[in-house]
Amino acid sequence: MLQKVKDVLTKVLSEFQDGNIPDKIAYTMFPFVNIPSSKWSLLNHLVMFIHGTEDARGFRQWQEVKRHVKKGSKSFQILVPCFKKEKDANTNEDISLLAGFTTANVFRAEDTEGEILAYERIKLPIHPLMDKAEEWGINVKAVPGNTDHYGYYSTDKKLITLATQEESVFYHELCHVAHEKVIGKLQRKQDPLQEIVAELSAHVLCRIVGKDGSKYFGNSYRYIESYAKEIELSPYSAVLRVIGDVEKVLSLILDINHQHTGGIP
Repeated sequence: MLQKVKDVLTKVLSEFQDGNIPDKIAYTMFPFVNIPSSKWSLLNHLVMFIHGTEDARGFRQWQEVKRHVKKGSKSFQILVPCFKKEKDANTNEDISLLAGFTTANVFRAEDTEGEILAYERIKLPIHPLMDKAEEWGINVKAVPGNTDHYGYYSTDKKLITLATQEESVFYHELCHVAHEKVIGKLQRKQDPLQEIVAELSAHVLCRIVGKDGSKYFGNSYRYIESYAKEIELSPYSAVLRVIGDVEKVLSLILDINHQHTGGIP
């Protein structure tokens, strides 16, 4: 094995030993689009996050977007597969086989300067309750969207990423933050009950700040219904199961201290 390849793998293995890999894998589940690393393997995504960045590119790739690497900046290495062509014994056609790996040098976005990147141009409005995220030490950041996700909360980075200006998505992620504070730790995947708590709580918040639920939450019922099906419950039964946590989440966000045993009025 090439020493450079071994060095990359050793770095990843050390993160496993330190217990940091699960959080980083969770973060890779929000894939960014329109940047070169979106096509990378999970392993290379882990290498990138280990080096403290969400966007890394080769020297020429940075030049293509009119940015240059700052003087004195150090690159890090990702793994690049090497293929060889052979004849298929049955069809006699050329086929590509994995022959091994080599490495390529890339630089973090933080170590470059120049033109503003496309995803940095996304402007988020100042949502009501955004100060609550700031109070809790959560950074809110705009990112490119994709067909599956419009937002993501990273417990590891204390970061809410948003690919839309709609309040509904921000409140959904903020409710995940509050829910984490209520129960201590969130599951590392999209847990059905956690998603229902976040969506129902966000729907309530949207109404509280004066937004039209039909405009911002047209898919809320279907969202809740789909997760309820995963745990073989009706939407109504699922909502009843999580209503206690919903009350705690909303109370935490809205700074309400209930002295009664009923629900939120």
